[in-house]
Parts: sequence; C-alpha cells; structure tokens
Amino acid sequence: MLICIYVIYYKELERALSHQATGLFSLNQHLQISVMSYLVDKDGYYGEFGGAYIPEILHKCVDELQDTYLKVLQSEDFKHEYDQLLRDYVGRPSPLYPAHRLSEKYGCKIYLKREDLNHTGAHKINNSIGQVLLARRMGKRRIIAETGAGQHGVATATVCALMNMECIVYMGKTDVERQHVNVEKMKMLGATVVPVTSGNMTLKDATNEAIRDWCCHPSDTYYVIGSTVGPHPYPDMVARLQSVISEEIRKQLLEHEGRECPDYLIACVGGGSNAAGTIYHYIDDPRVQIVLAEAGGKGIETGMTAATIALGKLGIIHGARTYVIQNEDGQIEEPYSISAGLDYPGIGPMHANLAAQKRALVLSVNDDEAIRAAYELTKLEGIIPALESAHALGALEKMKFKPEDVVVLTVSGRGDKDVETFLNFEL
Repeated sequence: MLICIYVIYYKELERALSHQATGLFSLNQHLQISVMSYLVDKDGYYGEFGGAYIPEILHKCVDELQDTYLKVLQSEDFKHEYDQLLRDYVGRPSPLYPAHRLSEKYGCKIYLKREDLNHTGAHKINNSIGQVLLARRMGKRRIIAETGAGQHGVATATVCALMNMECIVYMGKTDVERQHVNVEKMKMLGATVVPVTSGNMTLKDATNEAIRDWCCHPSDTYYVIGSTVGPHPYPDMVARLQSVISEEIRKQLLEHEGRECPDYLIACVGGGSNAAGTIYHYIDDPRVQIVLAEAGGKGIETGMTAATIALGKLGIIHGARTYVIQNEDGQIEEPYSISAGLDYPGIGPMHANLAAQKRALVLSVNDDEAIRAAYELTKLEGIIPALESAHALGALEKMKFKPEDVVVLTVSGRGDKDVETFLNFEL
C-alpha cells in the first residue's frame, strides 16, 4: 500500500524533534504527528465513510475478497501479467498532452491525461483487466457487471472475451437507449446485456440488479464493480488498479516540466474511479490542489441533478457508508444528469472523505456547461471528449489560474458514444 509521509506543520515537527532529543518525545508520537493519509484504513474506511454493509448471503464472498485482493494485487505474477496487458493490449502509457490552445484560453499550463486513447476508449479497462485477472485466480468463471454510460460494460465484456469468461452486464433501460452503440459493442463481444426497468432505469438500478444476481449466485460469480463504490474492498481495489494513471502522470510531468507534482488535478466524479486513479499518488501531498467536478444536471436548485456532494446526506448505498441524495425519510432520490456515467445518487467513500475534510474542491457543472466545454475542447484541440470528461473540462471556467500554474485534467473517455447527445442538445 502506498504510504505518504510528510510534515504537516514544520514548526510542530521542529518542536517535537527538540523534545525527542531531551527524551520527552517518543518516535511513535513523532509518527502520529507527521503521518496522515486520505487512503483507506485497515478496516475499510476513509474517515467516517466506507465499510461493508452487505446482506448475510454475501458475507462469505466479500470476506473472501477482502482476504485475497491484496495478496493477489501485490504478487509478482499478477503484476507481471497486469502490466504486460496494460502495455501490449490497452496501449499504455496513455499520453500526457500539453493542450496549448486550451492553456492560452485559461491563462495557465494545461495538460490532458488522455485516457480516451486506451483500448475501448476510456479508463475503465484498467480496472476490468485487474479484476477479471483476480476473479480467474479465485476460481470464478461467471462475471457480472453494472454499467451506466456503457464504457465499463464494454471494457468488462472485452476482457471476458479475451479470457474466455462468461459475462453478464446489467444496464438501465434508459441508458440502453441513450448508449445503444455501446450496447451493440457488448453484444458483439459475447456479453449478455440485461436491460433494467426498475426505478429511474439508470446506473443505480443497474447496480441494484447486479447485486441481486450476486446474491443468487455467490459461489461461482465474481462481481466486477466499475467504480470506487460498493463494500470494502471495492473502493480501495478499484483505486489501486486505476492508480496507474497518477503513476504515469508523475513520470510524464517530470519529463515535461522537470517536476512530478502539478499545482492542480482535475477530474469528473460520479462513482469516482477516474478521479481516484488521477489523484492516488498525490492524495496526501498538500502541494497539489484536487478539483472534483460532479454532475449538476439542470442545476442543483432544480432537483434535476446528480450533485451528490453538494446535496447528499450521510447514508448507505450499495454496501458503503457515504453521501447519498435522499429525502427526509432516508429514501434514495432519483438523480439526473445528461451524462449516463455520472447519473448516480451516491459518491465513492474516498471522495466523500476528501470533500468532508476539505482536501478537495468540489464543483458542480451543469449540463449546458459540460456541453459547452466539450465543444470548446473539440474546436480548440481537435479532441471530442466523453460527456463525463466534459464535466471536468467545465470546471476550468470556474477556476482562477496563474500563468505559472500547471494543471493536469483527465479526459476519462472519448466522445464517440455521445455524439447524438451533443447534436441534439441546444445550448
């Protein structure tokens, strides 16, 4: 596990060390002052968020996963196979592109982390490869997944085709209709796509159905969760698998700027996997300002929104304690976003804690702001972003940068799947 040790207050440490020299201060006390991490603790919590709140029938599955995932992910044979597939199959490392015209527009140095150039067109494949490799090592042959925008579904179906695994993808009927190209891709790859007709027929409801399936087939089924949500260890496991993004940013930024740390990291959040991957190696570094862009929908004051951090209250959703959009009776309210991948009434516990501790600046980006930002990137840099990524781009106009600021923004996916939505939306 990554452990970042840094001095929070120089004066406090200086005083502590002087006490230590006189025998009045122990090394353990010194470490308690100087060690602080926003990563998961040994019990599966990020501060007060996280945990594993699951039905009795899934305890064995989740306990097995908790006992296994770190052993496998840290083993040399897993790391060798995983790294080789990321390089030779996915096409990593993804470029860190200096966006000159966008930089000129916003008066700073903007670099785009191009996850849209990965095989399958998004960051999701980083996680799907890792989890399916883990499932195979655990002896599971039946893979299930949920998907909203379809990118996680496509990525999981792709890896299952590669590894000859059965694949069932649950997808809300609303999302099936607005992301039909991805649905056809999943079918071509051999996956069974199950349209979900309950609730708002979007990502939340697809996740509900996937969990029901898991409850009915606990012995032979592995649930590949696509984001940093769900019961522990999923948020930590997904973040670790996506941390290849920030690992590459450090190396690439050093080549571009002679420094590993940007001044700002910007990413969109729904469940939060691309954001977790973007910030993972910087999460405990106070020199880096984290900016998270969530889906404001038609405006947080309208009720037609998926801005969970802005409006959510502490609750339980899909096995984790986090912020949830809910009414006074604790019933989950239906979210709304033009982006299927951000249309979720919860938020990953990592990001909930970052917001609660004010480690991250969280901005709400409305539909029209996201669409406008997507067109701007397309016209200035010749890159059509996914609607999800467009929300991160929409955060730029809400910030004030200095000319010397270095900003890294993750383009989590490409916009092929969203072209019809772009064309049908009136600014």
